[in-house]
Amino acid sequence: MSVRAGFHALGPLAAPFLDGGDAALEADEPLAPQRLRSVFISDIHLGTPGCQAQALLDFLKQNPCEQLYLVGDVIDGWQLRKRWYWPQAHNDVVQKLLRAARKGCKVRFVPGNHDEFARHFTGHHFGGIEVLREAVHVTADGRRLWVIHGDDFDGVVQCAKWLAYLGDSLYEFTLRLNRHLNHLRRRLGLPYWSLSAFLKHKVKKALNYVMDFERAVAHEARRRGFQGVVCGHIHRPEMREIEGVLYCNDGDWVESRSAIVEHFDGRLELVHLPPGHELPRARAALEETA
Repeated sequence: MSVRAGFHALGPLAAPFLDGGDAALEADEPLAPQRLRSVFISDIHLGTPGCQAQALLDFLKQNPCEQLYLVGDVIDGWQLRKRWYWPQAHNDVVQKLLRAARKGCKVRFVPGNHDEFARHFTGHHFGGIEVLREAVHVTADGRRLWVIHGDDFDGVVQCAKWLAYLGDSLYEFTLRLNRHLNHLRRRLGLPYWSLSAFLKHKVKKALNYVMDFERAVAHEARRRGFQGVVCGHIHRPEMREIEGVLYCNDGDWVESRSAIVEHFDGRLELVHLPPGHELPRARAALEETA
């Protein structure tokens, strides 16, 4: 299936993939050396003002990889249905992903709840990007990782979707308020502070939501015989062991600007860009002992 024909099948939400036409794909960037074996990113939320598309573009350019996993909520269909928002930088991200696939990077897309429309195309390839309901990744040192978005373990999404939509709207509101608040803080010479992250942390801590989510995901990964799991969904980057299972959450590209990367020796690393700091390159794989 061609890029254009495939994405037309996705309907109006797929228009960003076609914006600029196939000719836009011809302006290839120079092929960069592969510095990483694998990269896992999620919760980009293209189509929303909060998406930090330029930071993501910089990260992808600086950290080419052999395998790229898009672990859900790449496009925010929920927000796009309410209000169309698609600046050039968001289109550039899509074109960058398509170019990576064309150059030989194995790009796998595991849709989340915000881009659940793509789940109807599980098993299909679009421009070299494979759509999967879930994936299994084997690290260079032989560990089997279960790759899922994670919304299946969110009781709010599964049992009360209207409440999830309400929560999403409130989250977008706090992000907008946060931008105004930090504009004022910059004028006062104060450092960046995340209102939405503060509120989410307090609410989720009170409800034990984060801990319940992490334990549930790790427990299911162990039950299925995996040594680890990589997920997203809750916008909380984390990498730790839970009851013998390596739990990896690659965070988001709205606030955390984080990713899980695998080096050529199989070592996994959580790369996190603190607000207001220079974008770091993921450290090259160690070729000699420290």
